[in-house]
Amino acid sequence: MSVPAEAATAIIEAGRRLDRFGWVPATAGNFSVRLEARRLAVTVSGRHKGFLTPDDIMAVDLDGVAEEPGKRGSAETLLHCGIYRRFPQAGAVLHAHSVPNTVLSREADNRLVLAGYELLKAFPGLPTHDAEVAVPVVDNDQDIPRMARGLERLWDGMAAVPPGYLIRGHGCYVWAADMPGALTRLEALEFMLACELEKGRAAR
Repeated sequence: MSVPAEAATAIIEAGRRLDRFGWVPATAGNFSVRLEARRLAVTVSGRHKGFLTPDDIMAVDLDGVAEEPGKRGSAETLLHCGIYRRFPQAGAVLHAHSVPNTVLSREADNRLVLAGYELLKAFPGLPTHDAEVAVPVVDNDQDIPRMARGLERLWDGMAAVPPGYLIRGHGCYVWAADMPGALTRLEALEFMLACELEKGRAAR
């Protein structure tokens, strides 16, 4: 089964947009959209996200198994699968590598608190800037199945899970019901992280 044109276009356009911001340098980052309850489209490994074509998008099941022989998804495909399994309302996932999210995640403990920002309203359940969100920071791990299991335990221990997390020194993940929603949340998160980075510089 091939990836529907609409899904491929959403991923390709997201790649071009994030590339303009400099959030997916070289072959960094990976994106996906849910196709069916147990099926998703995800970027092929090793492709520059600013220059994606339909051939750079592949379909996998929720265990990360490719439908098309010869194509290999991102090494982090299982992190996408974990999000879709855990959050049935998730319809799109974005993973980006900006300077702010990479630097701040290296300095943070197990969470990074964002408070008082107008763009907090881009996150669900926050109708006002007068709020705060603790974005989880998890350790980087080349053993992706182990990282995925650790994230499951993290969600189990949280009363409210924000639609995103940071991987220490690596990048961020966000998700939403569809690609426009995921882009909105990523841009909001990245703006607030850039403000936090500037605030830290000014304090030095």
